[in-house]
Amino acid sequence: MTDTVERPHAYGRPAVIIITVCSVLATLIQALDSTIANVALHYMQGSFAASQDEINWVLTSYIVASAIMTAPTGFLAARFGLTRVYVVSILGFTATSVLCGMAQTLTQIVLFRCLQGFAGAALVPLSQAVMYDLYPREKRGQAMSLWGVGVQVGPVLGPILGGWLTGDYSWRWVFYVNIPFGLLAAAGLLIFLKETPISRAARLDWIGFGALTVGIAALQLMLDRGEELDWFSSPEIITEACLAGLGVYLFVVQSATSPKPFLSPRLLRDLNFVIATAFVFILGLTFFASLALLAPYLQKLMSFPILTAGLVLAPRGLGTMASMMLAGRLIGRVSVRLLVTVGFAINVSSLYATIFWTPDVSTTTIVAVGMLQGFSIGLVFTPLSTIVYATLPLELRAEAAGVYSLVRNLGSAIGISVTGALLQTYVQINHETIAQFITPFNHALQSGLIGQFWNPASAAGAAALDGEVTRQATIIAYSDDFKLMLITTFLIMPMVLLLRPGKNEVIMTPEEKASDAH
Repeated sequence: MTDTVERPHAYGRPAVIIITVCSVLATLIQALDSTIANVALHYMQGSFAASQDEINWVLTSYIVASAIMTAPTGFLAARFGLTRVYVVSILGFTATSVLCGMAQTLTQIVLFRCLQGFAGAALVPLSQAVMYDLYPREKRGQAMSLWGVGVQVGPVLGPILGGWLTGDYSWRWVFYVNIPFGLLAAAGLLIFLKETPISRAARLDWIGFGALTVGIAALQLMLDRGEELDWFSSPEIITEACLAGLGVYLFVVQSATSPKPFLSPRLLRDLNFVIATAFVFILGLTFFASLALLAPYLQKLMSFPILTAGLVLAPRGLGTMASMMLAGRLIGRVSVRLLVTVGFAINVSSLYATIFWTPDVSTTTIVAVGMLQGFSIGLVFTPLSTIVYATLPLELRAEAAGVYSLVRNLGSAIGISVTGALLQTYVQINHETIAQFITPFNHALQSGLIGQFWNPASAAGAAALDGEVTRQATIIAYSDDFKLMLITTFLIMPMVLLLRPGKNEVIMTPEEKASDAH
């Protein structure tokens, strides 16, 4: 939810249409990039000779950068003008997309994805602000419905478009596809969108923002590189842990002592805000982490072509769209606690189903479970995006929206990093466990074709046997990761009892709720 400056509706119909199209395009390319790269990771991994946890940096660097820069968007728009910041963000996002497509090393693409996240963080909140101010009050619901198409369709089209572009052309086109849409959107807004008044009085707690940025960046680096460097046996990991702790400490001190802190302590005294933020952190963790795990599972273990993998993953977004529309109609008629509880229960059931998957699982089952999880996410996100503001005073809601978005994205990035690192650890542990049963006395390895193909006495047989052990260890490791997400979600569910309705509950359109869910 974005606070905007009310401006006169002095645009002619052609200008309104063009600005609307450009705003939807800007929203769409940002929403696409949250999912489009997932199915292409396997191909990027080969190009950069990266490990599984290293290639996940392509996802986490973008999410963390976007999370960090979402919070100061309102300040930047007020201080430098909404149109100027909006156009610069679109052009920056487009330029960094080109750099991502041109990257030749893992370091380069991670750096460029960080820059892309920084540039693109403002696109969704500013596009929402423009659409909200562009139309008169009586037409805002219709306008926000149109704007919501970009938010909701992006995660559906992302896996399909990413699979097609990577399979038929190259993974680089996953990023190059942003160029025409970005340039078109920037040109249209630069020509037709009028600038907003600039407020010289706008202020941002740069010390608090800087401390939080250092803390989050250091924590993410520690999680991303910990598995590779053997965690705290590495001086780098120890340094990053210290920086993360120092950043968080300075942020807390600044928030407690500054007259206008980046995070008002009053937010933390609101139970609804704290509980809803904890919920959205866990949902961000499970939804994006499971998506990041499923893409390589389908391609590596099940040998799915990349386009097929994209088509199989896309229905998750359809499930989310359906539940958002349903929840939007139910809010006000059904208890928020009930909606959130049902959503979490469905999410737990979908995660429970994935624990028992093997590469023999049917495509129909994968699609059905994916839609079920997507449905659960929308059913929880939508009421949470209402209840999080229900008991907050008006002057804190814009700040709460920024923090809420930051925590959601941070949960996604941490989830991807932690599950990726644990996957590698689980594979090693499971490999060692299974290997204990491979002995000269195991009769199952001495009979028939198995004894010939997996003969540990020959180099070829030993290699084939080790490959199969690794494959089985990997299957179990994925199951262990899904089990961890299941337990985490299940343990946080009782906190729903602490939510309470507020007299000043915010009335939001389903499309605005979709924005918060994104």
